[in-house]
Amino acid sequence: MNRLSIDANTPASSPAATAQVSQPLARIAERRATPHSLLTPMHYEPGYAYPLVIWLHSDGGDEHEVETVMPLVSERNYVAVGLRGTDSRGKHRGYKWTQDFLSIHHAQQRMFDAVEQATERYNINQERVFIAGYGCGGTMALRLALQFPNLFAGAVSLGGSFPRGTAPLANLEQARKLPMMIAHARDSRTYTVDHLCDELRLFHAAGLAMSLRQYPCGDELTTQMLHDFDVWMMEQVTGMSSTSDNSMCEMPGDHN
Repeated sequence: MNRLSIDANTPASSPAATAQVSQPLARIAERRATPHSLLTPMHYEPGYAYPLVIWLHSDGGDEHEVETVMPLVSERNYVAVGLRGTDSRGKHRGYKWTQDFLSIHHAQQRMFDAVEQATERYNINQERVFIAGYGCGGTMALRLALQFPNLFAGAVSLGGSFPRGTAPLANLEQARKLPMMIAHARDSRTYTVDHLCDELRLFHAAGLAMSLRQYPCGDELTTQMLHDFDVWMMEQVTGMSSTSDNSMCEMPGDHN
């Protein structure tokens, strides 16, 4: 299982962080209301409506983290946009996603602005919009999806816990229809197995459509996680499921 080197102390836009990005994957720097990075799939076909992936970076990253992540998910299947976190960690230390009321509001604004930018430039399938993230970005991705469940085809958190506080399940009836996936690192120090077990009880009680997958690693993002992320999204797009050896458990909800 290959580990990705996304160092919280190295800006994701540095040469070291983007070394794995292939040339055909174009980046368009947009600087309107929201700093973000917009990625074009290889051999983009204007006549095809693409799924859109909204990526929220990890603690200490920035909007360019998507440039390292998406080539390892798929270079062809998606248009992708990386958002910048709502809160700065200080000069040259990147950004983060804070779970307070004001930061959540700002994250909402950044999400809607970035989707508008993507749909203005590319042919996007409005029924195939996914939101995902790594670490604290994954937690915020789940929160935003739960707040607006009708807008998304699915939400994914890689190494980030389920959101707590500020009523993440206020739209529970609609949220039950939202497909979600959490990738959990078995040896994580920030998102422990005990924490996950507490969340499992919540998922069952709430009747959420949650797929949980556990990986034999610590607090890191792996290529296997990203592969499974791609497979999971394609399952939502095509309506066809596949079996993963890393699947911890599946809790299907009402997808109708």
